[in-house]
Amino acid sequence: MCEGDFRSARRQAVTEDQTDLYARISHSRTADEVVQQIELLILEGVLRDGDRLPAERELSKRFDVSRPILREALKELEARGLVESRHGGGTFVADVVGRIFSKPLIDLIGRHHKATQDYLEYRRELEGLTAELAATRATDFDRDILTRVIERMRAAHESGDFDAELEADVELHNAIGESAHNIILLHTLRACYRLLTQGIFFHRSSVFRAPGARDQLLAQHEAIYAAIMAGDPRAAKAAAQSHIDFVAAAAREAERSGEWARIARLRLQQRDRAGA
Repeated sequence: MCEGDFRSARRQAVTEDQTDLYARISHSRTADEVVQQIELLILEGVLRDGDRLPAERELSKRFDVSRPILREALKELEARGLVESRHGGGTFVADVVGRIFSKPLIDLIGRHHKATQDYLEYRRELEGLTAELAATRATDFDRDILTRVIERMRAAHESGDFDAELEADVELHNAIGESAHNIILLHTLRACYRLLTQGIFFHRSSVFRAPGARDQLLAQHEAIYAAIMAGDPRAAKAAAQSHIDFVAAAAREAERSGEWARIARLRLQQRDRAGA
């Protein structure tokens, strides 16, 4: 799969399987109740940024509210920055995660090397706690999602589809975050992964392309997955933190090798100019 395929496939699944997603409102049927239900779906990570809501007629039927009430609810959600209307394209969940880190802060982080180590140190603790909670809280549905993602990761690894493997990497971590059933952890981790996929700290490809790294990374993800499936919180935490330790070491090595290559290239250019 190419970049974005996993997210596209998930969005299609959300669109096609929404039988129980939008529950009938059985009380006073007000706009506030519609707003609250959609807010909770976003807060709990059921709806992600970019997910499309059903068409107005269908959504009002699901909620069992009038279309004027639904329009009032959607207008309020849009005012709160939670959904956005696209001309001729429907209503979508807004990019809430992207706003956790402001653009000036992202730019500032990207300009200073110290932030990379702090980021990985922070993620090490978050990932450990998240995997630990997932091992004790994952439901059968969560385990099913984790299994589907790890199977896609294995297939991408076997076929040598580098982009799909990178995509599955982030998707697996997202699924583990969902399995922990902690709202704050879920959205904090999604914000962290967003910075990683944008290449703010380092390019993941440089870590994946290190000799033997892809095999080691797959084995690490398999260990985290196995511990969660076995309901072993201690093993899950240890596996997750060991994974981040490896990523940190690989990132440092990739950066050092890149700096060596840069200096060697400058020396060669200087020699060429000098006619040596």
